[in-house]
Amino acid sequence: MLYPMKFMPLYKNKVWGGNKIKTLGFDYDPLPNCGELWTLSGMEGNESIVTNGFLAENNLSEVLEIYMDELLGEQNYAHFGNEFPLLIKIIDAHDRLSIQVHPDDTLAQRRGLSNGKTEMWYVMEAEKGSEIIDGWEKEVTREEYQQFLAQGQLEHLLHIEHPEAGDTFFIPAGRIHALGQGLLLAEIQQSSDCTYRIYDYNRPDSDGKLRELHTAEALDAIDFAPTRDGKTHYNYIENSTTPLAECPYFTTNLIPLTKPMRKNFSKLDSFVVYLCVEGVAAVKASDSIVPFHAGECVLLPATMTDVELFPEGYAKLLEVYIDPSRWQGGDTDHSHLIHYL
Repeated sequence: MLYPMKFMPLYKNKVWGGNKIKTLGFDYDPLPNCGELWTLSGMEGNESIVTNGFLAENNLSEVLEIYMDELLGEQNYAHFGNEFPLLIKIIDAHDRLSIQVHPDDTLAQRRGLSNGKTEMWYVMEAEKGSEIIDGWEKEVTREEYQQFLAQGQLEHLLHIEHPEAGDTFFIPAGRIHALGQGLLLAEIQQSSDCTYRIYDYNRPDSDGKLRELHTAEALDAIDFAPTRDGKTHYNYIENSTTPLAECPYFTTNLIPLTKPMRKNFSKLDSFVVYLCVEGVAAVKASDSIVPFHAGECVLLPATMTDVELFPEGYAKLLEVYIDPSRWQGGDTDHSHLIHYL
């Protein structure tokens, strides 16, 4: 019988990475930094490994291959097959990331990739003065973009946000974007590592070489429409569930906990991931209790419908799942899918 699963973290050293992830309780020695902590991944060669229960030491792809729709849900498995559809990370941007864009599904598949990359960010920490590049400040033509890029003046066209802890940004495929320095955040995204790097501040990699740019590949991926305000505006109530992002690729909710909460997912037909972004909590389902702290996640298979959440003092969780009716083009009112007990 399936149960709530925890996973071994995957650490990624990045030229822009820092050491804030260590403050969450992770040890990534001997790496000099950890720019990305992959908390849940089915990416080939980077599959997350189960650390608890009878499936311990199996990776996520092996579990999915055996349990199929029991893990993903019937409709999600029919749609995604044996590829786990999400990649979930914690990102520590000690320095600026490259200005970049991701392709949508259509373009990615035309180029031989399985899917594009739509993502969202939940800011866990933001240093004073930190910035996020989120689209264009005004409408830009392809010709203007190419001219400003060639002149090294691309930054003059970009829309800049000044994030604070708790801010959320939805980044659809095609939107030009970048993280500035001094940010620690959670990233929920389609299972893809396809990034077209447009501009990288003439920054060398660990070998002293300039990192590869993908100027030509990016051109057809970019959406040139302006982004006036890409931030998700929301108000939350403790011990309630607040929507942060809803799209065909994922639904993400915020749950600030000060006391236990019970949920029933019997009508959802999807796995559910709980990612802790603050404090310590535990998930109880099918007589299994799994504790987890900030930066860790717990995966609940689709067959697990009754769930209890427990904070240790105060905790904030992101609740992530894939609602099949969204990629099927169904209705947009999904309040009936989850029952709060």
